Formats: sequence, C-alpha cells, structure tokens
Amino acid sequence: MPNAPKKIILLSGATDGIGLATAEKLIALGHHVLIHGRNAEKLKATEEKLRGLDSGIVESYRADLSALCEVEGLAKAIKEKHTRLDVIINNAGIYKTNTPITEDKLDVRFAVNTLAPYLLSRRLLPLMSNKGRIINLSSAAQAPVELDAMEGKHHLHDQFKAYAQSKLAITMWSRQLALQLGKQGPAIIAVNPGSLLASKMVKEGFGIAGKDINIGADILIRTSISEEFTQASGLYFDNDIGELAAPHPDGLNTKKCIALLTSMDKLLKL
Repeated sequence: MPNAPKKIILLSGATDGIGLATAEKLIALGHHVLIHGRNAEKLKATEEKLRGLDSGIVESYRADLSALCEVEGLAKAIKEKHTRLDVIINNAGIYKTNTPITEDKLDVRFAVNTLAPYLLSRRLLPLMSNKGRIINLSSAAQAPVELDAMEGKHHLHDQFKAYAQSKLAITMWSRQLALQLGKQGPAIIAVNPGSLLASKMVKEGFGIAGKDINIGADILIRTSISEEFTQASGLYFDNDIGELAAPHPDGLNTKKCIALLTSMDKLLKL
C-alpha cells in the first residue's frame, strides 16, 4: 500500500515473534511505529535493528504489562510525546510461566492478555479519531471467562485454561467497547493471527517450531491499515480460515460482554 498515508502505530510486544515481524514490515512501509517491549536490552536492540531498515520512524517504550502501574506509565509517556495515534496493535501476550500471579495479585494471563490492552486502549482513546483502529490479539483458544478468576479472587491452576479465558475476554471487550463507542470511536477488531505460528510462546508452550510467523504479521497489518476492514469494528477475524467469523458463543452474548466490561472497569478504576 505504497500510496496510503503514513500512520502513527503503537505495537506492543514488538521485540520478537509476530510483533517483531509486524514492526519490520510496518517500518518498511514507511510508518511511524512506537514499539513496546518489557526487556530494556531487547528493546534497544530491536530499535537499532528497525532503524537500520532506513525507512519509516521508530521510537521505543519499555513497560512490564503485567504491572498495571507500568501500563499507566506507558500511556502517560505516549501522551506526553504524541497528540495523535492512528493504530494500536495490542500484540503482547503470555501463555506459560513460572510466575503466574502478578504484583497486583492477578493471573498474569488476564493481566497481560486482557486487562493491560484494555487499560492502555482506554487511556489512549483521546488521541484517536473515528478513522483509527485498535487491533486486539485473540486466539482460536477461547474458553468461558470466570470473572472471579479475572478479578484475582481465585486462581486458575491450568495454564491453558487461563490463557484461553484471557483470549475470549479480549475478544469480548473488543466487541462491547466497539458497541459503546459506536461511530465516534476507532474501529476495534479482535484477530486470531493464526494457530501455532513460530513464536516464542508456541515453542515454549507446545514444544514445536510452528508455522511461518509472517502469516500472523501480514494479517495484523491488513486489519490495521487496509480499507477492507473499515466496517469491521466489533467483529472477530479468524486467520485460520481467512475471514470474519463467529468467536466462542460468549463473545456474542451481550449480557456476558457487559458484565465483563463492568468488572474490568471496576477492577481498573475506570
């Protein structure tokens, strides 16, 4: 899309896997990409690598998205430097870990995969127009959300169950927030980038090499900037079948989606 206007794009989890591949492609297209990472050394190395592409603009932001105070700090840092943001790609995610409970006493899967993207997006909405996009990383793995588990009132010992619940939760809030904002807000799209891609998460979680990471990067870019997704706000794109599709039935249940958002707003004091 060489003639498309260049955009300011925030990309979380940009130091490896799908995030890094997406960042490289966006920079090559000439966009202004705000890359995020948790590890300062990896983030610096990624920024230097992207600057070496000699195209686009790159700037970096470090934050641990498992800590809600750092999510707040990330949003504040971006707002101090920018008055406009065109796209948010909430890509950062976690599956298996030896430290499943965060400093906020939350399951780290819910904290990173569900709550941090919601808090970050809500804080940055004032920078976005109704022509903007928020792209949320969902998954084919989706399981009914236990609100008590998301709120940290009890802990899930099954790591895959926690991951699958967190991914349905982000799919649900994508739909409900899109409905709340209507045409006044940016388009919000939940995307399964493809199952078992060659990411660090897949290698650690399933012990396999995985499929071409570019499958995921390419759909993130399409949903972020292509005109074909202008009317897709609140919808779910399943890249395993290559089209918009129905998520888990709870993702279309208005009562459950509203209950989830109400719970998240209370938890995050929004």
